[in-house]
Amino acid sequence: MFYGGKTTVTLIPGDGVGVEMANSVKAIFDAANVPVEFEQFDLSGHTEKNEILSKQCLASVRRNKVALKGILYTPLSRPGSVSWNVAMRKELDIYASVALIKNSPGSYPTRHKNVDIAIIRENTEGEYSGMEHSPVPGVVESLKVVTREKTERIVKFAFDFALKNNRKRVTVIHKANIMKLGDGLFLKTARDISKLYESSGIEFKEMIVDNAAMQLVSKPQQFDVIVCGNLYGNILTNVGAGLIGGPGVVPGANIGREFVVFEPGCRHVGLDLEGKNKANPTSLILSSLHLLRHLGLNKEAHLIGDSLTKVITDSECLTADLGGSSTCSEFTRAIISNLHNLS
Repeated sequence: MFYGGKTTVTLIPGDGVGVEMANSVKAIFDAANVPVEFEQFDLSGHTEKNEILSKQCLASVRRNKVALKGILYTPLSRPGSVSWNVAMRKELDIYASVALIKNSPGSYPTRHKNVDIAIIRENTEGEYSGMEHSPVPGVVESLKVVTREKTERIVKFAFDFALKNNRKRVTVIHKANIMKLGDGLFLKTARDISKLYESSGIEFKEMIVDNAAMQLVSKPQQFDVIVCGNLYGNILTNVGAGLIGGPGVVPGANIGREFVVFEPGCRHVGLDLEGKNKANPTSLILSSLHLLRHLGLNKEAHLIGDSLTKVITDSECLTADLGGSSTCSEFTRAIISNLHNLS
C-alpha cells in the first residue's frame, strides 16, 4: 500500500533473535531514508492465543501485498500445535520458497568458495500438509500429499526463475526410487515441464535426495537452481547454509501470485541468542534488499547492499558466527556509518 509518499509493508519480527534483526533493518532503513513504513505485528509461536492478532496480521499482508518476516517459534512439546509459519504460507498461498545460498565477500572461513545456489521448495504440501492422526495408541499415520497441479506450478516457477536470473541448470530433487507414487509423481511432472523449456538452453537434471546431500557438501558448485518438495528443501537449505557461514547469511522469500513475504532463507529462531545482542542480522537485511527491489527502490537497495558488503569485506566488525566478536548493534552501526560515507 502506497500512502503519503511511503510504501506500507507488514513487519513480523518473529521469535528468538527476530526482534533484534528487525530493529537492525528498521535502523538501517531510517538512516538510508528508505520510503517504507512498517506496520508491525508482534506475533509469537510460543502461545496459541494469537487468533485476533494473526487475523489482523493476515489482513495487513493482504492489504499491503508484501511483508518482511522473522521466524516464528513452533513448539515441539504441544502435539497438534499450529505452526504459524506454515499456516501463513497456506492461507496466503505463497507457494514458492526461495533461499539463496551464496558466498558473501570477506575473509571469514567457509566450507567452500564459488557457491551460488537458489533452492526453490514447494511451500504448501508434501510432508508439511499437516495431515496426521493416530488410529490406535502407539501408531501415527502422517500423509505426504503431492499433486500434479502444485508440482507443475513450482517447477515452472523454478525454470522461470532460472530464465530471469540467467541461471543455466535446474536440478529436481526426489526419492522416487522408494516413494514411487508420491515422489514418482513429482519427478514425472518435473520431467514433463522441463520439455516446455528445452529451447531455453537450461539444462535439466534429477538427483535422489540422499545423493544430493552428499553432493552438496562435496561439490556444491555443480548446483545452480534446485527445485524440490518442502521437507527436502528445508534440509538442503540448512546443509547449504553450513557451507557459506550459517543461517545468519542466507536470505529468502516466499512468493505467491498475489503476495510476497520476505524472510531469512534458513528458518532458525535462535532462541539461545535471544536478548543477548549477538544475532547476525545479515539474512534479514539481505531479505529486505530483495523487498526493496521488489518495490522498485533499487537505489536504496544498492546503497544498503554496498554498505553491508563493505562491512563484511573489511572484516573489522563481524558477529561471532562469522569469526568476529561484534554485537548485533555494533554490526548495524557499522553499516549505518558506511551509508554516510557511500551516499
